[in-house]
Amino acid sequence: MKPVAYVRVASVGEAAAVHAGRPEARYLGGGTNLVDLMKLGVERPDVLIDITRLPLDRIEEPGDGTLRIGATVRNSDLAAHPVVRERYPVLSQAVLSGASDQLRNVATTAGNLLQRTRCTYFQDLSRPCNKRVPGSGCAAIEGVNRDHAVLGHSPHCVATHPSDLAVALSALDAVVELVGPAGPRTVPVTEFQRLPKDRPDVDTLIRPGELITGLVLPALPGGAASRYRKTRDRASFAFALASVAAVVHLERGTVRHIAVAFGGLAHRPWRARQTEAALLGTTPSAATITQAVEAELAAAVPLRHNAYKVTLARDLAHEVLGSLTARS
Repeated sequence: MKPVAYVRVASVGEAAAVHAGRPEARYLGGGTNLVDLMKLGVERPDVLIDITRLPLDRIEEPGDGTLRIGATVRNSDLAAHPVVRERYPVLSQAVLSGASDQLRNVATTAGNLLQRTRCTYFQDLSRPCNKRVPGSGCAAIEGVNRDHAVLGHSPHCVATHPSDLAVALSALDAVVELVGPAGPRTVPVTEFQRLPKDRPDVDTLIRPGELITGLVLPALPGGAASRYRKTRDRASFAFALASVAAVVHLERGTVRHIAVAFGGLAHRPWRARQTEAALLGTTPSAATITQAVEAELAAAVPLRHNAYKVTLARDLAHEVLGSLTARS
């Protein structure tokens, strides 16, 4: 048994100092993913830094039209917040589509964004996994890869990111606030998670010792509509086979703002830039939506068992974008 130290910190500065970039240190919020991985032996921290007592559990309106969400805001509180439900329904829908009521009452905003892949090979210490042990190989490429990536994967990793919340945040162009040994900084959420390339063990752009302190949602155009939809193997408590988050704003029938993100297809939420470019400034129709979605998914490279994901994603995106443009 590996000894694990436990430290409850009283400030963000203390948390960063205790962590100090130690590779085996972990911040502990809700722990719904971290503790599971510790039980499996995938995560073996030497110190847990408890941040649950820090004042990071508030949802605030700074007054400039944005919304700031603290890192330790519980998922259930986020989904139920009246401003989130009114102005950012895509976010509320995404949170409510994930996990169970019990888990949402514990899981935090930052922890949801940081959760690691649910690839069965990553979780199985007896199988090679470049994300877990760099250079060991990727068992999923020639294994059972029904749940794995069709976009942005590499010869080193075909895992997908499991978060529903992160997909909605990507479509909303949220900004991640970080504090670390070098001070505060911000990162666009669309760049926060990495594609695997040749370093699938590095999930995000977080620097050693940095702590997420919050997320900022920009103001949306007045009258913008948003929606999240997810396909999964069962009706609840299941990760996405494919999902879509979209935000659309029309003026006199013309698309003036559009953001589309796919979940369940890649190592991070996949922002559909080609779809957005094809529809921006147009008067959308079923035909133009189909063409725009096809342009994005043309880059998909399915594995042996997951070509169905391309069809799922296409149908979801067409239905979501069709409903949002009709509603607008």
